[in-house]
Amino acid sequence: MTDVYTQAQLTHTTGNPHGHTAATRVLSRSDFDQAISEITQWPGYAATPLVSLDDLASDLGVGAILYKHEGPRFGLGSFKALGGAYAALRVLQREIARRRGTDVALADIRAGKYADDCSQITLCSATDGNHGRSLAWGCQTFGAPCRIYIHAEVSKGREVAMQDLGADVVRIAGDYDESVALARSEAEANGWFVVSDTSWPGYSEPPRDVMAGYGVMTQEACDAMDQAPTHVFLQGGVGGLAASVAARLRQVWGDDTPRVVIVEPELAACLFDSAKAGKATNFSIHQETIMAGLSCGEPSEMAWEILAEESSDFVTIPDSIVAPTVRMLARPTGAAKIVEAGESAVAGLAALIAACKSDLKTTLGLDAGSRVLLIGSEGITDPEIYAEIMEGTKHG
Repeated sequence: MTDVYTQAQLTHTTGNPHGHTAATRVLSRSDFDQAISEITQWPGYAATPLVSLDDLASDLGVGAILYKHEGPRFGLGSFKALGGAYAALRVLQREIARRRGTDVALADIRAGKYADDCSQITLCSATDGNHGRSLAWGCQTFGAPCRIYIHAEVSKGREVAMQDLGADVVRIAGDYDESVALARSEAEANGWFVVSDTSWPGYSEPPRDVMAGYGVMTQEACDAMDQAPTHVFLQGGVGGLAASVAARLRQVWGDDTPRVVIVEPELAACLFDSAKAGKATNFSIHQETIMAGLSCGEPSEMAWEILAEESSDFVTIPDSIVAPTVRMLARPTGAAKIVEAGESAVAGLAALIAACKSDLKTTLGLDAGSRVLLIGSEGITDPEIYAEIMEGTKHG
């Protein structure tokens, strides 16, 4: 295990943290507070664990590693349950209010008061799996039709999971970004409502609601800590998770907010390239990464607005260190807690381990006093892929 991390080639570029106004301007305190108030009332809500990886921290020479394990979230297996379903509810609220010409309470939609209205409002999105599963669950819960677009590399298991929640799933031959484009065009043609976790010019409310929903996870982590972490390693994708976590950490901890390190697959490094260019920049994906949820070539402009002000470092990692990290969490030594994590969940942890075995440890300011927060964004969202990783037959 040590050799694969020591041999891993990580690429690093510095960010330009400044201003720190986007953390309250793009996502306000009230955006987060409203989402937290609503989601914590949903049936089945429970805070997910913040797991302390003490033995690993000692081995790596850092003070603490805290892993927020999102696998148990609402029985859906990932943090996405917080975003897609909440954004769906907010889209329904706005559209029903528009049609009826009166204010509509989220609690009344949740209670079924507007069931007939919801049944006539189709919600759709593109997904690598977890966001679509959350949206499908939200639509099933609130009684709205759901149409999900997936790309060629999305696993059959993730497709079936969305179908089992009542979604009409459309698979295309292209990649994720092409599925996003198709969802947008067909929604416009049919009068459907896109519920996306990425923003574009003229489209910002649902992505803002998605990121506000993720604030539940960050607030839980903050509530479980007695002091601010010194570092947070956040996986990339379109940037929604990272921007949401960074913004809420800034709101909670102020000047004591942790150093933000963005981690991406080297095969899908749109945020890394954005940092180098100093503006939101697309990345051309030529090969799919094992980290399916992070295979995104086009950053969310709204997310980038926050990350540009909050992120100190951007790191890319090879796929070679992902499966070993999944297995390490599932087969810990000593009395450490077993954590069943999906491949996209471990990007931050894999980067941390490899960084601590290289000169990057000093570059990132990691030492015996460091307290590192990680977001374990998913559990076993595809049992077949997880089994292949555990058996050592899937490497990337």
